[in-house]
Amino acid sequence: MLTGLYVMVVGGDERQLEVIRRLHELDAFVKAVGFELEHERTSEILKVPLTVEECASVDILVMPVTGMSETGEVEAKYAKHPLFIRPQHIGALPTHAKVYTGFASDAMRLMCDHANVTFVELLKRNDLAIFNSIPTAEGAVAMAIEHTNVTIHGSEVVVLGFGRVGMTLARLLKAMGAKVHTGVRFPEQFARAYEMGLNPFYTVDWLEQLDSIDLLFNTIPSMIVTAKVIAAMSQQTVIIDLATKPGGTDFRFAEKRQIKALQAPGLPGIVAPKTAGNMFASTLCQLISEDMEASLP
Repeated sequence: MLTGLYVMVVGGDERQLEVIRRLHELDAFVKAVGFELEHERTSEILKVPLTVEECASVDILVMPVTGMSETGEVEAKYAKHPLFIRPQHIGALPTHAKVYTGFASDAMRLMCDHANVTFVELLKRNDLAIFNSIPTAEGAVAMAIEHTNVTIHGSEVVVLGFGRVGMTLARLLKAMGAKVHTGVRFPEQFARAYEMGLNPFYTVDWLEQLDSIDLLFNTIPSMIVTAKVIAAMSQQTVIIDLATKPGGTDFRFAEKRQIKALQAPGLPGIVAPKTAGNMFASTLCQLISEDMEASLP
């Protein structure tokens, strides 16, 4: 139980509604910021403006899964107006307070460092990142089905990156009958991909993998699908970039070559917000509970 804990939940999408619901069930006192347009699922929650005074009275500040931008803007689907976190908001938090977010931008890190406030990036945890890879992979496959005129089964598919999302996606595509080629960086990834029955290659050599690709999924958050790569591709190839913004694809050149290139970060919140929100909420509440237990005399 989180009885006696004051939690401010700032902005977000449907996933944040699951966080609010779970915190409320666990008896935390929840203040919701940026939910003016949502009434059905937050009717029992106190809605407050984002002010220094409100921030000064909370133990926990929960940011959206997407965190905040470098300008301080926070995704807030249910807010009447754009929502911005400023240094004075973080600076007003009590010294014992913690900030929880999915990802922390450089601006978020700087604000917390200057205010000497501890922040926790939940999606840097392996468990949550692996759970989150499931709706990401399913959403990517759904996009591929929608934007191609061939079946996944029998398609020549490249998955760049063999981290949490890349591995889950490659496994799912193989199960659907695709011929999956996986771009890896390290020998241990090469061995694991081989063990899974995939066709691994090192990303430094990936220009050699461009023949007859039907689908290319990128999970690497740096420019790897360059103009040179796109120039060597068939115009029938569909690129789906899952990396965090700005992605790893030269979208301008893809458009120039009339190759379909889709940017799709944040798929869990789009295709399965309830599941993704439950995963985020479970991890968040577990960590908060552990902190509360650790602080007991």
